[in-house]
Amino acid sequence: MKRKRCEGSGESCSPADWIRQEDCPVGIRNVGNTCWFSAVIQSLFHLPVFRRLVLNYCLSERVLEKCKSHSEKRNIAFMQELRCLFALMVGSNRRFVDPSAAVELLRDAFRTSEAQQDVSEFTHKLLDWLEDAFQLAANGNNPEDKQNNPMVQLFYGTFVAERLHAGKIVSNIEQFGQYPLQVNGFNNLDECLEGAMVEGDIESLHSDQPVSSGQERWFSKLPPVLTFELSRFEFNQSLGRPEKIHKKLEFPQVIYMDSRYLHKNVDQTHGRRGDVKRLKDQLTVLQQKLEGYKNYGSGPTKYPLADMLQYVLEFVTTKPTNVSPASLCDKLCLSFFSLPCLSPSKYDAGSSDGSGCPQTATQKTPIHKPFTQCRPPMEVPLQPAPHSVTEEELYFVRSCLQRWRAEVENTVNELKASIDKVSQALEGMYSDNSLCQVSYRLHAVLVHEGQASAGHYWAYIYDHANKRWLKYNDVMVTESTWEELVRDSYGGMTNASAYCLMYISDKLPYLIAEDTDDETGQALKGMDSLPSILRSYVREDNRWFQQELREWEEQFCQAQCEEVHTEKPIPEEPQNPEQEPNPEPAQEQTNEVSGEPPTDSTPAPVQDSEEENQAMATHSQPENEVSEVEIPNVGKILVRSDADGYNEEMMLTPAMQGVIFAIAKARQVFDKDGPEAGLIKAFHEEYSRLYELSQEETTPQQDPRLQHVLVYLFQNQAPNRVIERTLLEQFGDRNLSFDDRAVSIMREARSKIRLIKPEDMDMDEYLQWHDDYSMFKTVFAYLLTGLEQYQNGKIREALNYLAHAHQDNSVLLRKGERKGVDQSLIALYRIKCLKELNENAATLFKSPDANDVAEAMTIMNECIIPCMHLMVRDSVSQEDLDVIELIRSCWCSYLGQDMDDSLQEKLSEFLPRVLDCSAEMVVLKEPPKVRKSPHNLCSRLTAVMESIHSTSVVTVK
Repeated sequence: MKRKRCEGSGESCSPADWIRQEDCPVGIRNVGNTCWFSAVIQSLFHLPVFRRLVLNYCLSERVLEKCKSHSEKRNIAFMQELRCLFALMVGSNRRFVDPSAAVELLRDAFRTSEAQQDVSEFTHKLLDWLEDAFQLAANGNNPEDKQNNPMVQLFYGTFVAERLHAGKIVSNIEQFGQYPLQVNGFNNLDECLEGAMVEGDIESLHSDQPVSSGQERWFSKLPPVLTFELSRFEFNQSLGRPEKIHKKLEFPQVIYMDSRYLHKNVDQTHGRRGDVKRLKDQLTVLQQKLEGYKNYGSGPTKYPLADMLQYVLEFVTTKPTNVSPASLCDKLCLSFFSLPCLSPSKYDAGSSDGSGCPQTATQKTPIHKPFTQCRPPMEVPLQPAPHSVTEEELYFVRSCLQRWRAEVENTVNELKASIDKVSQALEGMYSDNSLCQVSYRLHAVLVHEGQASAGHYWAYIYDHANKRWLKYNDVMVTESTWEELVRDSYGGMTNASAYCLMYISDKLPYLIAEDTDDETGQALKGMDSLPSILRSYVREDNRWFQQELREWEEQFCQAQCEEVHTEKPIPEEPQNPEQEPNPEPAQEQTNEVSGEPPTDSTPAPVQDSEEENQAMATHSQPENEVSEVEIPNVGKILVRSDADGYNEEMMLTPAMQGVIFAIAKARQVFDKDGPEAGLIKAFHEEYSRLYELSQEETTPQQDPRLQHVLVYLFQNQAPNRVIERTLLEQFGDRNLSFDDRAVSIMREARSKIRLIKPEDMDMDEYLQWHDDYSMFKTVFAYLLTGLEQYQNGKIREALNYLAHAHQDNSVLLRKGERKGVDQSLIALYRIKCLKELNENAATLFKSPDANDVAEAMTIMNECIIPCMHLMVRDSVSQEDLDVIELIRSCWCSYLGQDMDDSLQEKLSEFLPRVLDCSAEMVVLKEPPKVRKSPHNLCSRLTAVMESIHSTSVVTVK
């Protein structure tokens, strides 16, 4: 696709976002349906033993001269490109790297260059190429001898297959790389392995009963890296197409392979399998018995037996009545006609013809009130009861029912206890220490989201050095948790699930050990771990990257200047000197264009019809070029090439995902009734979703307002015109030009925005609401950054951020309670920072070192005193007053102490400012710029609040 510079594959239009953050892993750019490549390569690269093998791959001149075949030359070329890619991933200054050179060599190995690849198919092909390439380096003279091939040693194992033939057990040894496991019919990884190990009647293989079928597999040699393929695709014969299996499948972080899968434990495992079978049979019988008590009855509807006996007991003990149904009906009728609302007194006195009907002209029509308003004069039983019960009958039936119910309850409790006991025995059957010696730890999980024909891959990889999970999604590398991994990988809830599991041996520390210096023994990181030739390659690429940044900045400044001149064109002279130009179009454009850059909280500019038609015409020129973009919770979508480009990172924001998903929901309405109906349907879908989101309860770990500007507007009762235009602006975003339906809805939204007249919308009010939301996100960014800095021990920086957060938040709270953040959390940590900084400054001030004294003066003048002054000028709380008095007392105590004249002079310089907080203008040090992405703030809020929850129970409202 032809895209604008900086807008491809998640690139941001900010040069700062192209730069790799310190100690942050590098992402891999998706160069066209290559998410499968990124997922597999990242999982292998972050295995240090494999990374070392690739980076240090080398062939002698003698071996290179012997390589004549096409496959050998291709494999060598691929290894060289893979080395370069790995080197960039180690030492590049870029946030993500381009794998195009390595990917191009793989294209020919698959059916087509554009089809999305199966991750297991690619991994098989990749390992084959690597195996052949390393075979040249390991033993070029004998290609059949693969004992010294590092790829074979690392990824390949063997298993023993046993079967019964002619009454004898026949076994053979087979090699495996990635071991396939079926998902259907199993609930967890152990069940999958058990099913893969056993086929047919497993007991007959090691018993005296001959059978004609049955096979077992036992691992005889496990590889250091054990990879399982989860077969989540099957071919539907009736539909003639593959389908994905979305069934839930659990897998552990640590699995013990000797518990039931190793050939050396075959006898012990068989004995336990017999015990397991007996326990499972016993458990089935117990569960069937319990089910009979819980669902009793011969008809279609069944009830718990204990409850049925209790109901019969309640019926028998209910007070009997001698009233029959017929007599009860008669009495109810008499009661009805004797109600006061129907009595003769309700009629005017007058003559009657004897029939009971009044004859006077002034007679009133009777008022028939509902008889429920009048209480019947007799008591009617409220629940069924026997007509008559003797004391003897009552005693006999009651005693029987009570005894039977007690017996049933005791039996049910005994069955439950037996089931628990048997279940615990089953769970502990393979968990004793003798069978838990060969442990494998989960290293990587490759996830597929979508259906069989299309989808997206990403990987969760464990960072062994920092003990954390990281999510690698093409160019995006983010810190994750086991809970998020489980949610995305187990399956059963969404269309995302694990497709490949990579475990590594816990007994081989060299697998995850970093490179070390031969002389000092210290770990080598970054560029130091690269061979000299690759180090030079990366340095050269980094120099090119710096040049690209400089060029981008120059182009960006030039574009900004051109945009300024374009926004203020010189009006043309009218052809007729007596005819004045019509000012209305210019006025309409002024009200529609806010002049602010389009973000998730600021409305995007709306083009006039001529510009829009020209843009759409340009957009439709390269019709034969398309690309795919993965939208979380939506799936893979085809995007037409656009000469003007689109911001792919904006398409991945939660706000844009919601709009895209709403458009997808409105597909049927669009196809049936056209773009306007489709827009209305999509608008109401997203409006309803965001309104429901605004009603969710705020927790310390989550604030719905951070997820979308409309949630903020709803919670602050913004005018409907502001809410509706804000959402309409998002449906008019240019990033929606990824297919014809979205383009039509985008055009329709822009048309409706142009119909909004100046008298219908106060743009100053509209922009003020968005400015408030932008400040709200700034407050949150300052707050979270301050808390993060505080936890990292950077107290001075933390106080600066918290002081700015408190100051800006006070402005918002004066406009409304839900306009800002609850001040209690900011105030609490502001006080903590002040106390710690003051103690530090007081200690440094008494130091004999002049540098320490100067540092103390800097802390007081730049941090503590300005913050104290702001606290006094605001609505100061008692806690704030207490910490201010504590600081004053601390420094006043120095007045009675002996100290050098120079210290006395310095103390006299700032002590008056400590005591009097109203005599000067306060200027806080401006903190560095912070990212205000709502998605980023949501994840940071969760992480920060979870980390401080044990020490501070403060709700962020």
